[in-house]
Amino acid sequence: MLDGVLQLARSVLEDLDLDVTLERVLVAARELTGARYAAIGVLDEERTGLARFITSGLDEEATRAIGPPPRGRGVLGELISHPVALRLPEVSGHPHSFGFPGNHPKMHAFLGVPVLAGGEPYGNLYLTDKAGGAQFSAEDERALTLLADFAGVAIDHARRYAGSETERRALVRTVAALDATVQIALALGGQSDVGKVLGLVAERGRALVDAPALAIEVLDGDDLVVAAASGEVPVGLVGMRVPVRDTVAEAALRTLVTQRLEDPENAARFQEHGLGRLGFSATAGLAVPLVFRGAPYGVLIAAGRIGDDDVRLMESFAASAATAVATAQNAATEQRRMRIAATEAERARWARELHDETLQSLAALRLGLAAARRAAGAADPAALDSLLTEALGQLDGEIATLRALITELRPAALDELGLAAAIGALAERSASSGLDVDLDVAVDDGVVADPDRQIAIYRIVQEALSNARKHGGARRAVATVAVAGGRVELSVRDDGSGFDPARATDGFGVLGMRERAELLGGTLVITSSPGAGTTVEATLPLAEPPLGRQLGGGDRR
Repeated sequence: MLDGVLQLARSVLEDLDLDVTLERVLVAARELTGARYAAIGVLDEERTGLARFITSGLDEEATRAIGPPPRGRGVLGELISHPVALRLPEVSGHPHSFGFPGNHPKMHAFLGVPVLAGGEPYGNLYLTDKAGGAQFSAEDERALTLLADFAGVAIDHARRYAGSETERRALVRTVAALDATVQIALALGGQSDVGKVLGLVAERGRALVDAPALAIEVLDGDDLVVAAASGEVPVGLVGMRVPVRDTVAEAALRTLVTQRLEDPENAARFQEHGLGRLGFSATAGLAVPLVFRGAPYGVLIAAGRIGDDDVRLMESFAASAATAVATAQNAATEQRRMRIAATEAERARWARELHDETLQSLAALRLGLAAARRAAGAADPAALDSLLTEALGQLDGEIATLRALITELRPAALDELGLAAAIGALAERSASSGLDVDLDVAVDDGVVADPDRQIAIYRIVQEALSNARKHGGARRAVATVAVAGGRVELSVRDDGSGFDPARATDGFGVLGMRERAELLGGTLVITSSPGAGTTVEATLPLAEPPLGRQLGGGDRR
């Protein structure tokens, strides 16, 4: 019997999986004693009842017919209250026996022993109905008690291994997450191509949470643009535009809170709009806002069942993506700002040069020619007077042209008289060049006090009128500038030849207008068609815009 116990005990100790260990204990107990049925009752945390009840000898159909497993009452409860071996010739004869529930097979002989794991009560091992209707013997009791001791060691070992394995996996996952974060941080520091950084975020993030697919969308006006994707995504997804409104992305961007795609409302929004409409299929996953310094820059969409720990991981990756986008946008904004500042500085330098050098030289030449005319009166007064008069007229014209050029380069009226007066002078000069301008300027320099905004408004109106005259051959234009709803709204409409915006490319002037508007957080729209004139409309906020495009304050829990 002892050899049999040791052999069975070795087989029990071979596996480190707790459930497998419990099943092997039951099989070993039946083989050792010849019992028809065996069970292990695992104690609950209070050790007053059973949390689990694992059986051997009953098929699934019989187990289902019995109903819910026992909770540790009756004879089973006796072993919990008094954890010592209990051997009965007839289980129903015990004073604490409650009998058996309906559909339960009849059981007679009973043997039960406690199981200790790590020196503490773990549960009880139960046997019923020895083969041939015999009673369980004292030898069976000693063998089962010895097996229970081995089982306690195996259970404790399996539990410890399971805990250490869980910790090991958690550590491996943490190291992998740290490595991915370090790689992204290095990329952010040394990579100027935001597309490559976002691609790295998508690849590492998807692999770390084992998501089937992941996409990163970046805000661009009222739309989102798919900037990077990884995994099982449709061909050509990157670069496609996705509307923000009525999508799960809008909820994430408005609240700055991660949204689960499996939520019924979000699932419908995802499939009917946005990425779902583009063929990016997911019935579960996350929509994580890309937030940098409190402002949204886009959203990260990860497909698949994702646990709470992975949600925090995805939010960390989304923060890295937001940092990359914000850094790239700020760099681009600073480049545009520096380019416009350099242009303005160059214009001011040319204005000074022309005023201090060219104009003074021409003025001196005019004085000299006037003196020559007076001194040469005796030779051929009529011819000399005619030639000098013509030369003086040419010089007067050049001086006027240079004065106009200086005004175009840096309008003195803008610095001395203010925005409205400067635009009025601009309209007058356009009229002298053949373009009549109906002007309606309702701006107060106290409201539009920012010099950058004043210059932007002036330059946009200036370029629109210049294009109307030079390229459109317009004879009449209507220009309006007004303040409404915390922003400046300006419009220049002409009756020129117009053009097809879809076929035209941005010239330097149009590009300059658009960059000036966007730099200040505004927009510029050009509407035109052949033979129907052109309308330039720009909107500039009065205040400095926040980083990123806000979609509403929302709850920022």
